[in-house]
Amino acid sequence: MRILLVGAGGVGTAITRIATRREFFDHMVVADYDISRAQAAVAALGPGETRFTAAEVDASDTSAVVGLLLGHRCDVLLNATDPRFVMPLFEAALAGGAHYLDMAMSMSRPHPEHPYEQVGVKLGDEQFARDGDWRRAGRLALVGMGVEPGLSDVFARYAADELFDEIEEIGVRDGGNLTVDGYEFAPSFSIWTTIEECLNPPLVYERDRGWFTTEPFSEPEVFDFPEGIGPIECVNVEHEEVLLVPRWVDAGRVTFKYGLGEDFISRLKTLHELGLDGTRPVTVRTDRGPARVSPRDVVAAVLPDPAELGERMHGKTCAGTWVKGVKDGRPREVYLYHVVDNQWSMREYGSQAVVWQTAVNPVAALELVAGGTWRGEGVLGPEAFPPRPFLDLLEEYGSPWGLREQEPAGVGSEA
Repeated sequence: MRILLVGAGGVGTAITRIATRREFFDHMVVADYDISRAQAAVAALGPGETRFTAAEVDASDTSAVVGLLLGHRCDVLLNATDPRFVMPLFEAALAGGAHYLDMAMSMSRPHPEHPYEQVGVKLGDEQFARDGDWRRAGRLALVGMGVEPGLSDVFARYAADELFDEIEEIGVRDGGNLTVDGYEFAPSFSIWTTIEECLNPPLVYERDRGWFTTEPFSEPEVFDFPEGIGPIECVNVEHEEVLLVPRWVDAGRVTFKYGLGEDFISRLKTLHELGLDGTRPVTVRTDRGPARVSPRDVVAAVLPDPAELGERMHGKTCAGTWVKGVKDGRPREVYLYHVVDNQWSMREYGSQAVVWQTAVNPVAALELVAGGTWRGEGVLGPEAFPPRPFLDLLEEYGSPWGLREQEPAGVGSEA
């Protein structure tokens, strides 16, 4: 397998550090609009690693990406960029005759009149609309294959296959106790993506109602996270699992809730009130004359790079899927989870916990695709594939997952 990795930021760099320890692929081209980032990612692997090549590419330039795919005879495009570039890269892979894998899906657009009640364009709608074209091409587009979405979706399919006879509710719950020395506000993941998913109308799925939206940060609940992280208030956030899980898993309700914390939520609300979450360029006066710049890009530019926070970061991050239903005629609740300690990921890979946890899953998925264990055509989510081989491989990567039986009374106490 020959891979074109587009994006050499925190997650992309972590992907190279994980992949270098695996033998399932022949070559990986690491491409970024900033060639120095791609070169740094490759150089960090050491002179003995000859399977990686750095390249320069603009992820929004579909024809340039197709040229890279063809020029390097790549079998698959792995997208490690932010959601703005999903569709150009998705289309480039199809045009270049390659398979495709991403960790975030095509962007949503709120309902123009009733954004907090009705669904507009959902996450991934643009990609699923092209399913027929991918099938006719005999190529696979594996979408939403990071940690959330990704591993969380694998957990949902595993629960449906092996742990439950009926599922009443599936709720992805994400939380952590990470702190960063020296910063009052230092998001551990891309602020561009964080703003997008946290300030958009959250999506909820119910079997009898279909998909609908709510106000941002709605339905707060306290969820007790494992391995010493403890109870954290979680709120509804827009996320791909809510649209992916119901396509392959029969569940009465599907939600995604994020443990953001009151301080983080207040800062996001302030950015929104000031218009600094906007993506449309505005004119800014500079010493070189007027410049057009996106307010959200300004926010991203003034905050620390999440990939460079690892040495200052302490604590753990937890991604997981809570499932409630019936097994053998009795009520059951479980929480399937994956915890990464920042000290461990920094020591073992030199990558902070959140980006490492995101990066390990697409590498494992590609290994299953390369070996023929996961196969398919069209636009498919992680739920479309057998979960056990993936979970077994994750343990082989040295990153085990856990299962906690919950008290049937409920997921947590209302805040």
